[in-house]
Amino acid sequence: MWYKLNLLNHKTLIVLFILTTVLVTAQEALVSDTEQYYDFLALQGLSERPYLNFRTLSDSSWIIDKEADHPWKNNNLGTRRNLTDKITLKIFGPELFNSYNTATPYGQNDGALWQGKGYNGSFTGGARLEAYGVELTFKPQLAFSQNAGFEYMSPAYTGDNYKDKAAKYGYYGVPSIDAPQRFGDDPFFIYDWGDSEVRYTWKTLTIGFGTQAIWLGPARLNPIIHSNNAASYPKLDIGLRKQRMVIPKLNWYLGDIETRAWMGYLSESNWFDNDSSNDHNLITGFSIAYGVPFLSGLSIGFNRIMLSKWNAMNYEAITTILWPFMEIDAGYDENDQRASVIIDYILPIAGLDIFFEWGKNDFSPNFDHFLRYPFHTEGYTVGIKKSVPITNTLKGEILLEITNLECSQDYDRLINWYSTFYAHHIITQGHTNQGQWLGAGIGTGGNSQYLGFKLYYPKGYGNIFLQRRNPDLDHSYFIESRTYGNAEGIPLGNIRAFLDIGISGLYYINHNMSISSSLVFRDEHNPLSKSISFLSSSHRYNVYITTSLKYSF
Repeated sequence: MWYKLNLLNHKTLIVLFILTTVLVTAQEALVSDTEQYYDFLALQGLSERPYLNFRTLSDSSWIIDKEADHPWKNNNLGTRRNLTDKITLKIFGPELFNSYNTATPYGQNDGALWQGKGYNGSFTGGARLEAYGVELTFKPQLAFSQNAGFEYMSPAYTGDNYKDKAAKYGYYGVPSIDAPQRFGDDPFFIYDWGDSEVRYTWKTLTIGFGTQAIWLGPARLNPIIHSNNAASYPKLDIGLRKQRMVIPKLNWYLGDIETRAWMGYLSESNWFDNDSSNDHNLITGFSIAYGVPFLSGLSIGFNRIMLSKWNAMNYEAITTILWPFMEIDAGYDENDQRASVIIDYILPIAGLDIFFEWGKNDFSPNFDHFLRYPFHTEGYTVGIKKSVPITNTLKGEILLEITNLECSQDYDRLINWYSTFYAHHIITQGHTNQGQWLGAGIGTGGNSQYLGFKLYYPKGYGNIFLQRRNPDLDHSYFIESRTYGNAEGIPLGNIRAFLDIGISGLYYINHNMSISSSLVFRDEHNPLSKSISFLSSSHRYNVYITTSLKYSF
């Protein structure tokens, strides 16, 4: 839900937003500081991941030995309270997040929040009640964006259907993507149901309806198929949580299995087109993963999703996702298919985690076609995480993650049209929900290289990182190159790049309350895809500042 604000009143509303939300009760999100800390403990063998590949807030339920010696053992990482022998209650948060961008939008993996230029805020909080296998979770998100004006790329959309919407604010690259560069001219609030749901679980068999964000695969920053980068959407899911497989009587361990299928209701942003008949799409997904028994810590998995027009939903649109091959026969290319294979190998004895996700954005007509050129529409994320023991109370962690979503080079050369990873010619909103990317937060057609070092100590952590990005090279390859040809290397000189240098930290004020902050400096090379010369980029600089306050009951 979006609520426009009068520009004259937005400063007053910002103050009211901050004051009132402090009084309410908050959150543990996917890739939150707490979840990342648990994963850090898993790297040392002090905890075990409760999932293999698919996770939501409800699936990310960690267990740690109370006697284990670790830096945050004296801090409250979240507590379940027994109301009776069969009924438990968990309070999430509350957590208040604030950020400020001095020049341009910055931020990802933040749910419904869109962090534009100026002030941005998000408040999350809620509770979960569990009884007799039933879980009732209410954990919405209230977000605010000042949405101040800035200069951005010329949108790729024209015509009456996009007038005053995508023609003014829309995406600049390959069309068929609902990813506004700015969400109108006014500040706005967003109310999102966040990680709310109703769920029933019997042993590891689980079924639920709600809006909890899905994270697929082992990536820490940029999962290819699904993340919590966009607003939530209503969905129904069913499957098996991580389950040990053992042959009865013989007691032979066959490994771990995890599987989930879901269907959901995606929505277009308010800034795409003037056609109300195409505002919603159906998303269907299937995920399966296997923990290999003879190589402890090794997981392999497969993810597949399909987007279809909501108005054309039928039995085939829902069940085709179970067909294992991405072929033209599976929907005649009427549906927007994406799939990925994941490999994740965690070795606690070495404090090492190596992970890889390889995805495809289009069908291969047959196996012969796949064998001849398996790189057609590929994308990948690869990374390594390593713990670095320093002292008994100081523990370090290094993270390297590389993502590439550039369009395969057969397009516009061997194929007479061009594309990009998160676009589709029939599902015109592309791989988005309410105007934000469903997959990697870096968006379509680009690449990212991230290197960070985090140091945990008893009262918190400190982090420093360096990241380099190309935001959408497909725009350069397929649009800029046609605009300028090869004249004096202009398209090459106009390539955009982001260089980010950042520090962040968290400090536990007391057992239950923590405060965190970050500072990121960004140097944008050719922010409008216009260089000064072939050898000299134009520049724009952004400073990103955040503060967050969280209380754990």
